Parts: sequence; structure tokens; C-alpha cells
Amino acid sequence: MILPGTGRGTGEAGGGGVPRLLRPEVATARRLRRDMSLPEVQLWQHLRGSPGGVRFRRQHPIGPYLVDFYCAKASLVVEIDGFAHDVADRPERDALRDMFLSDNGYWVVRIAAARILADPQATADAIVSLAACPLHQPAAGPPPRAGEDK
Repeated sequence: MILPGTGRGTGEAGGGGVPRLLRPEVATARRLRRDMSLPEVQLWQHLRGSPGGVRFRRQHPIGPYLVDFYCAKASLVVEIDGFAHDVADRPERDALRDMFLSDNGYWVVRIAAARILADPQATADAIVSLAACPLHQPAAGPPPRAGEDK
């Protein structure tokens, strides 16, 4: 028997209790997912659904930052740079952010919003190929020193 107000089987919310609190960065990420810019929306239309077997997340929290797109398989962070990234103190803030991410093992790629607007499919294809076959393979370790490869 389903009791009124329990929410079971009716599609309604449960019967009271304490509302679940989200970490601030998670709540902000959810808001940013709803309010994405046009270049982000166009790129996401091509990156969603794991193209080429590579899965992306949008507005993903990493440390104190929220990155535009993230691929865990390649530790790849994709940042979309519009006009706002060229004004005031934004270039310095972006440099600090990139340094934090790279120091923590993430590979950061910045793409101009104009490039995405011009050809979102080609941009998405380039990002997927980077994530699928990264140029470096950190798990393999550094290359041997001269004379050690023999």
C-alpha cells in the first residue's frame, strides 16, 4: 500500500526530512550547465554521447575551479576563451588556473570561441582525437636517458 505524501510511485518528492546540501562548487556547476554560452552549447552538442568512445563532462569541478569540458580518460581540460578572457586581469587569472591544473596532472587546451562558432564539428573532432590519442603518455614514464636504452 502506498501512503499519501510518501512520494512512492507518484513522481512526487519524498515525505520531508532535511534537504540535501550540495558543495558550493557542485551547485555552481549545475547552474553553469543550465546557462552555457553559445560556443559551449554548440561544442557540447558534438561532444555529448561519447564520440569515438571518449566521454566528456561539462562544467566539471576540479579543485577550486570549474572547467568548461573535461575528459577523465586523458586528463584533458578544454577551456573556451571568448572576448572576456582578453580583458582586465583575466589573462593573469587564466595563467594561474592553467598552472594549477597542469601542476595537478591535467592537460589544458584553450580554444577560441570564434573557432567553435566557425566550425563546431571540426573543433569537436580535433578535441576528440586529442583525447583519444594524446601526444604524451604519462603512464609510460619519461623516455630513457641517452645510453640507457641499450
